[in-house]
Amino acid sequence: MQKTNQIEIPKEIFKAYDIRGIVGKTLTPEIVELIGHALGSEAKQRAQSEICIGYDGRLSGPELAQALSSGIRKAGINVVNLGMVATPMVYFAAYHLNTHCGVMVTGSHNPPDYNGLKMVLAGETLSNESIQSLRQRIEQKNFTYGEGIERNYAIAEDYIATIQADIKLTRPMQIAVDCGNGVAGAFAKTLYNSIGCRVDELFCEVDGHFPNHHPDPSVPENLVDLANLLQSSRAEIGLAFDGDGDRLGIVTKDGQIIYPDRQLLLFAEDVLSRNKGATIIFDVKSTRNLSPWIRKYGGNPLMWKTGHSLVKAKIKETNAALAGEMSGHVFFNDADINGKKRWYGFDDGLYAGARMLEILSQFNNPSEILNSLPDSVSTPEQHIHMNEGEPHALIAALQQSANFEGAVEVITIDGLRVEYTDGFGLMRPSNTTPVIVLRFEADSDAALKRIQAQFREVIWGTAPHVALPF
Repeated sequence: MQKTNQIEIPKEIFKAYDIRGIVGKTLTPEIVELIGHALGSEAKQRAQSEICIGYDGRLSGPELAQALSSGIRKAGINVVNLGMVATPMVYFAAYHLNTHCGVMVTGSHNPPDYNGLKMVLAGETLSNESIQSLRQRIEQKNFTYGEGIERNYAIAEDYIATIQADIKLTRPMQIAVDCGNGVAGAFAKTLYNSIGCRVDELFCEVDGHFPNHHPDPSVPENLVDLANLLQSSRAEIGLAFDGDGDRLGIVTKDGQIIYPDRQLLLFAEDVLSRNKGATIIFDVKSTRNLSPWIRKYGGNPLMWKTGHSLVKAKIKETNAALAGEMSGHVFFNDADINGKKRWYGFDDGLYAGARMLEILSQFNNPSEILNSLPDSVSTPEQHIHMNEGEPHALIAALQQSANFEGAVEVITIDGLRVEYTDGFGLMRPSNTTPVIVLRFEADSDAALKRIQAQFREVIWGTAPHVALPF
């Protein structure tokens, strides 16, 4: 730890995509105020003058947001306090209010005692070096000073009105929504009512204790309640959101989970019908069904690294019309039939849900459409738990030495994704926790087992004592 004005700044809270720590231990109001001062100073250096801030439904949110605002204003930057909002509403406010800067106090889907910061400055979502440079700025006391002012702004009405103007349902729908007591629950019903849906709500009361189930739709157990509600109600489809509303989960009437990479198939077909030749980005964890599907509908498929901030940077670089991650982040950056931009290229679970309903409202049986999308035999995300620093070292060693017999292609943009004629295997070091993330997909159970066996052999060849989850 580095001491600054007698406050210890833990290095480990500065992650690849955001800042994240345990409230009261590695993330205190004093630490957040220093980070705010660094963010304000960095904003000043980038010729910015105002930053939108918001917080999710976690119990520590208001106090940490107050500390964040204080630090930013100390640097001479003004603050627009949005209050309790979903993360995408902070991103939206940065565009809508023309500040180009936003900071969200959120722990996303982490346990209740966590919180953190997602940051955008001058239109750039901070990641990797930009986040580390904030830490260095604090350590070097490289601050600007001034007296910024704070104003409050209720962004929800503008956000919902903008989506309502954009989304056109072919027919009214009845839907079920599970917000897992996360902040999306404060806005989901009003939003989906506004575009023509009747909404059956599940756990939409915002409660930072998360008393029912954890707000993480990437975990199948967290979708059981939604599947049960669909069985007992007249709702046609179920939408689920993570703790801060930037990720979407989907459950069909018959209880099938439509994982985000399969959702992306339907989104891509829709976007490409109006944006011929557009680039569609997906992360290394996603299904191999995406590339041929995107080409079939006239698009340019592009596989990229996992991580919402890395994907956003790639969208800017390539002007991709759409991007998606296996984790449930979906980024729309497409135009309508007249060439008018529909959305802003940031990840937004609530908006992605509205776009899905726009597509599904064209059909009498939405679940049938979703269930008919190409599918393969696959594993969920699996983890090898290791000590800090070990995952990156092992993957770097395997990138140099590993031999995958029968592989068609070995992709090393983010770990090792090994393509075969009948499937793929992936191992990559997580950028947020000391684990290696694994995922396997194949045309058959036998092919899946064969690929897993080869990965087992390769990993144990270099690290024989590692405990594997398969």
